[in-house]
Amino acid sequence: MSSKLDQIQAPIAGEMELFEKKFRASMKSKVLLLDRIMSYIVKRKGKQMRPMFVFFSAKLHNETIADPTYRGAALIELLHTATLVHDDVVDDANYRRGFFSVNALWKNKIAVLVGDYLLSKGLLLSLHNDDFELLKIVSNAVKEMSEGELLQIEKARRLDIDESIYFDIIRQKTASLIASCCAVGAASAGASKEEIEKARLFGEKVGIAFQIKDDLFDYGTAEIGKPVGIDIKEKKMTLPLIHALRQADWMTKRRVIYNVKNNNGDNKRVQQVIDFVKQSGGIQYTIEVMNRYHAEALDILYTYPDSPSRRSLEQLIAYTIEREK
Repeated sequence: MSSKLDQIQAPIAGEMELFEKKFRASMKSKVLLLDRIMSYIVKRKGKQMRPMFVFFSAKLHNETIADPTYRGAALIELLHTATLVHDDVVDDANYRRGFFSVNALWKNKIAVLVGDYLLSKGLLLSLHNDDFELLKIVSNAVKEMSEGELLQIEKARRLDIDESIYFDIIRQKTASLIASCCAVGAASAGASKEEIEKARLFGEKVGIAFQIKDDLFDYGTAEIGKPVGIDIKEKKMTLPLIHALRQADWMTKRRVIYNVKNNNGDNKRVQQVIDFVKQSGGIQYTIEVMNRYHAEALDILYTYPDSPSRRSLEQLIAYTIEREK
């Protein structure tokens, strides 16, 4: 983890260390093959931003972290990891975060079963502890993530995505997960329904800003683990391109859409689309929209009393839009 994230995590360092132990325990299995795969998954953990959102959100409502918050964070990690394992099968991806994917090492059949196992472990963790509110929040997020993916696939076939559909997709695909982290944190700390909804809305705005930042990487030169232009190669319509096309005349629009539809991985065609977006103000417009969602998230955050957790959340959402990868 970067030193920046280490600093942000400082107020919950003890809780995160304990969470790590509890999460490892929640993934144990008596089946040797499954246990080996679970160990491999745990070792590949990323920045752990999702548990951080859960714990900071909980501390906004109650400074003392209790068992439901640990279970809520584990539930999110289990269900989200299950979706990632299944995604790699669907995408036929051999790598995730620079490591071999589960399907690359153990083939698709085992990877699908591993995803099912993780999903069932998350469900049982909540059911055995009567964490029905937490399970409801996270299950709804998984449903939204699936709907967002399918909406994007449906629209990508015709490239008829306008700005409102784009926001529907990223709200469901990405923002719903961060929103559920914040809602779970609040709910696990005994917050009221109104407070849980406020936390969820805060997380949703952070998630939208996060995804917009990710879409901007497609037009930059930063080394982020995905090549520049990969969204264009995959025929994904993101905000910079949507805005640029909206400004273009009919002939230009037709030419650009043709290049997106028929790029076949041709770097020259992809670069033409990137140049068009940059010249049409698509990047600047997208940055302004991202900053607006960032500001709206801060407006909600500032309704909470000042505390180390609030300050860390402020730094965490700044990190999401200033990161280089």
